[in-house]
Amino acid sequence: MNKYFFRSLILGLFVAATPAISAEGLPVVQVKRHLVDLSFPAESLVEAVQQTTVGAQVAGRVLEVKADAGQVVRKGELLMRIDAREAEEMARAAQAQYANAKVSYERTKSLVAQKFMSSAALDKARADFDAAAANRAAAGASQSHASIVSPINGIVARRHAEQGDMATPGKPLFTIYEPGSLRVTASVPQYRLKEMRNVRTARVEFPELGKWVDATGVNLLPTADATTHVSQVRVALPPLPEATPGMFARVHFVIGQAEKLTVPAVAVLRRGEVAAVYVQLPDGRLSLRQLRLGDLVGSGEIEVLAGLVAGDKVVTDPVKAGIALKQNSGK
Repeated sequence: MNKYFFRSLILGLFVAATPAISAEGLPVVQVKRHLVDLSFPAESLVEAVQQTTVGAQVAGRVLEVKADAGQVVRKGELLMRIDAREAEEMARAAQAQYANAKVSYERTKSLVAQKFMSSAALDKARADFDAAAANRAAAGASQSHASIVSPINGIVARRHAEQGDMATPGKPLFTIYEPGSLRVTASVPQYRLKEMRNVRTARVEFPELGKWVDATGVNLLPTADATTHVSQVRVALPPLPEATPGMFARVHFVIGQAEKLTVPAVAVLRRGEVAAVYVQLPDGRLSLRQLRLGDLVGSGEIEVLAGLVAGDKVVTDPVKAGIALKQNSGK
């Protein structure tokens, strides 16, 4: 006899010795064979479809911070101010260069009209004037970049700089995402790709939230990683305020349907490798029954291979059933 036999024997003796108690007031569901979705799971991460990183375009010290992580911001709203004195000096220098180039161009144009200078000198004066005008416009734009504003409506996912930090061109300052458009990206192994090409529906499980949602779209990217031999699948989500980028999720890709006897996953009581449920007997009392389970199917259901028959009534809250059993045993 092996250890699995002894474990089953001990649980069987425990079930047989457990006094049946009334199931009155406990939530129950009648199990039956029904059509369920066949699926395979893939771990994934939540991503924002529209996400942007706002970076500094001028050098300077951060003078004021107006937004923080988790804050809702509107397009054009001020997020941060950077010390723009260097940019202001550059703008003034560009303005002086522009004024000088304009005077030089006008003078050269007059002299050329009087035949005192060649047309080549006029062309050079014109080029210098155009360059000075461009420099002035660029310097003015740099000066305006000292005020950091939100480019989209969204939520600040992360603030990368603190007041007093030195900002440099290209340095990220804020990461902002639009919460209304989220997706999950899952990695699918190569041997599943043939099935995936026919997948049109999926359900996404959020274990921490205790929620399942129907995907609004499934998109298999046409590339595979050369090292891991997996392909990325993007699954669009409906609006889900509780979900945030970076959150773990599990995608269940639907590959077919079959008729199976199932039990809600929340009704299963697990102790190591042993699984059991509380069953309501015909006389209304409870009994603990060991199960042999199959794969997760449908929406939060598990296939029952042995231990239940169609028509059995299972308590969907094993914690309450266990408390009721303990209270009954103490009487």
